[in-house]
Amino acid sequence: MRADELRRAWTEFFAARAHTDVPSSGLIPHHPTAPMFTNSGMMPFVPYFLGEEAVPYDPPRASSIQRCVRAGGKHNDLDAIGRSMRHLSFFEMLGNFSFGDYFKAEAIPWAWEFVTETLGLDGDRVWVTVHTSDDEAEEIWADGVGVPKDRIQRLDKDNFWEMGDVGPCGPSSELFWDFGPDLGPEGGPANPAAEERYVEFWNLVFTQYFRGPDGELTDLPSTNVDTGAGLERILGVLADSASLYAADTLSVLTDRAQEVTGKSFGNDRLADIALRLIADHTRTVAFLVSDGVMPSNEERGYVLRRVLRRAVYFSYLLGVEKPVLPPMIETCVDLMGDAYPDLASNADGVLTIVSREEERFRKTLKTGSVMLDDALEGLDTPEDQTPVLDGGVAFQLHDTYGFPLEVTQEILAERGVDLDVDGFETAMADQRARAKAAAKGSSVAVGDEIDAFRGILSESGPTEFVGRDLDSVTTTVVGVVPGPDEGNLAGTVSVFLRHSPFYAESGGQIGDTGEIRVEGGQADGARGEVLDTVYALPGLHRHVVRMTEGTFDLGSEVTATIDVERRADIKRHHTGTHILHWALREVLGDHVKQQGSLVLPDRLRFDFSHFQALTDDEIAAIEDLANHEILTNAEARHYEATMDEARDKGAIAFFGDKYGDIVRVLEAGEHSIELCGGTHVGRLGDIGPVKVIAEESVGSNLRRITAIAGTGPVERLRERERELTVVADAAGVPVTDLTAGVQKLREQVKEAQDELKALRKELSGSRAGDLADQAVDGVLVARVDGTERNDLREMAVSLRDRPDMRIVVLGGAPEGGGAALVAATTEESGVHAGELLGDAKKLIQGGGSNDPRLVMAGGKNADGVGPALDAVRAHLGS
Repeated sequence: MRADELRRAWTEFFAARAHTDVPSSGLIPHHPTAPMFTNSGMMPFVPYFLGEEAVPYDPPRASSIQRCVRAGGKHNDLDAIGRSMRHLSFFEMLGNFSFGDYFKAEAIPWAWEFVTETLGLDGDRVWVTVHTSDDEAEEIWADGVGVPKDRIQRLDKDNFWEMGDVGPCGPSSELFWDFGPDLGPEGGPANPAAEERYVEFWNLVFTQYFRGPDGELTDLPSTNVDTGAGLERILGVLADSASLYAADTLSVLTDRAQEVTGKSFGNDRLADIALRLIADHTRTVAFLVSDGVMPSNEERGYVLRRVLRRAVYFSYLLGVEKPVLPPMIETCVDLMGDAYPDLASNADGVLTIVSREEERFRKTLKTGSVMLDDALEGLDTPEDQTPVLDGGVAFQLHDTYGFPLEVTQEILAERGVDLDVDGFETAMADQRARAKAAAKGSSVAVGDEIDAFRGILSESGPTEFVGRDLDSVTTTVVGVVPGPDEGNLAGTVSVFLRHSPFYAESGGQIGDTGEIRVEGGQADGARGEVLDTVYALPGLHRHVVRMTEGTFDLGSEVTATIDVERRADIKRHHTGTHILHWALREVLGDHVKQQGSLVLPDRLRFDFSHFQALTDDEIAAIEDLANHEILTNAEARHYEATMDEARDKGAIAFFGDKYGDIVRVLEAGEHSIELCGGTHVGRLGDIGPVKVIAEESVGSNLRRITAIAGTGPVERLRERERELTVVADAAGVPVTDLTAGVQKLREQVKEAQDELKALRKELSGSRAGDLADQAVDGVLVARVDGTERNDLREMAVSLRDRPDMRIVVLGGAPEGGGAALVAATTEESGVHAGELLGDAKKLIQGGGSNDPRLVMAGGKNADGVGPALDAVRAHLGS
């Protein structure tokens, strides 16, 4: 069976049993407790299992085929990839889930039905494990399904799932395939010596308990089912192969790896490892980049870079000098693009980013490998001890040559060498040491504040945001929390309203400001200036207020009004951000993805994935596209839709953002359609002109543009015109002739400088003649003030090169201030110029070279020139 057939069979089987088919989420999980990458099928459903969000499926059951990565943190199998037939960094997890709906009585028979009837596997080769306490599950397997009791085994820790020390938990039941006596002894999965023979391919988790802080188990109000069945494992079982690489999603890639590298399986252990590793890592790299992760030296980007460079390094060990990942990824896209359309649509961008990263690493790979070989050859270790490589060497490989630490460790392990990891960490800490600014005075809540906010949310519910339609609203105060005693927010209060027109900072858009006031009579006409609006907790708007009159009481009726002009400026820049994003993708390519943004009243900042600095022509093309689109004055439609409806329209969802089933869509004109919850203009013409004012790097493969919109470009143009007028007046020409005028002035300045240089040279020659008359026996030590350092040097050389001159030392206070000494000697003199000025340099508080024939020394102390020349005379004995 091929992977596409298995995916289709899974989806159809559970659709027939009223399961909603949920598309795979991305590899970047969103829950606060989530690991670095999505590493299981249940990860996207955690909020439903924990009761944090309402289950959106009717009935409350779902199925999915989830792409997963295990390549960092607790679940990290990277070291085993390629060496083991049963470890992968990327895999697909088949899942069916019940959220308080069906339980063991349905989940267990369905699992057996799918395995034995849909897949047609031999039930006599399937073993089952249940938890030691789970009599119910064993009874269903034995009496309901008919599995012989001698093939049902009870295990303890291996068959009990827990989310943490406190929280939901429950027993699990697993299915194992018996690969036969060639791979191990009898005894079933309970026999530790038979793990190669009995391989788990299906796991049913029954979440039915809650473990309290005291360790006691109590029943949950509702029970859940979480199934995880590895697609590659099932394909291996169907092929009766214990190797996951029997799956066509991997076998096709290992075949391609043989073509790309020119190596074949079965001839060399290292080649076999490398071919499997390249095939596995190809999928990991392709999907991570497609999902928005960029190679970098931080967090997810570092893991991606490590995986990518690991694949490249193993190809290098095989003697392959040409790029390997681009052709591998092309095959991966052909193989999996139908199942994962995002991978196909992002293919060009993925190939561009991966090609550049591989090319960049290959430039330093050979040099770094030679350095490592030299360091290993230089190890002097007693025969009875394991060699240890200095951590500083590993750090240099990491810092200079781009070798991830783990790759270096892997190379060393192959050669039987340990690494001084502490030394590496020390070197890394020294380099990375940086001050971390405290959040003092910010709008971030801590300690008792958070408890107060939770109480307000529990008592009054979420804030109703009315600011899309209203600039002002009369509402009720539902909470007032005193602010900090120090910092920028000292003396402020946090005010909570039942309704609010104030947008709370999110999605890159800054929070609204304005005023809250009590009209006549109540609370003595209290009034407060809203300095910022943020989320105290999800759904709860926190208005940071500095009181200007009176105080607000709980239950007071107030009028809340935003700063309308400021909001209008923010809206211009926010919608302008979306238009610029579209233009960036048009000019640079679809690999451009938002990585962060900041929308302010006077400017916007947009971070995006791209691998090199933008040229002036590219920036001009982006500005032209954006402004042309704005001039159409097309409608900007901002509305709610289901996530499926938004996807069908082609709306772009952003890396790292979490979306519910109902989302806000912004259609900004004909071309830009993106998910966004901010505030926006009604028509594109309201944005006004857009101008990019800065472009810079903010990290590896990350660029940032800063732009202005609305009246900003006009104000900037006026300022530039004023500056040009000042410059033109200084140049004595009209603004229209400024370029020619400045060029003429530059030519005049150059002519004057050349003339001055010639005059100085003539003067220097004249003075040199006068000084030469002061020489005694070819030795001259003299003071010359008011001469530039270079002229002083030329004068000394000119004097030394005269007939009968042997030693020349000049000193003085140059025009630019400070002090200068120069010594020029002939070889026949036998005098070392550097040694001649050795003590003299100290007297002017300066330094210089130690050349034997010509030394120039500069210093700060002009008063030391005379004593310095006296010291030279004393050294010469004259």
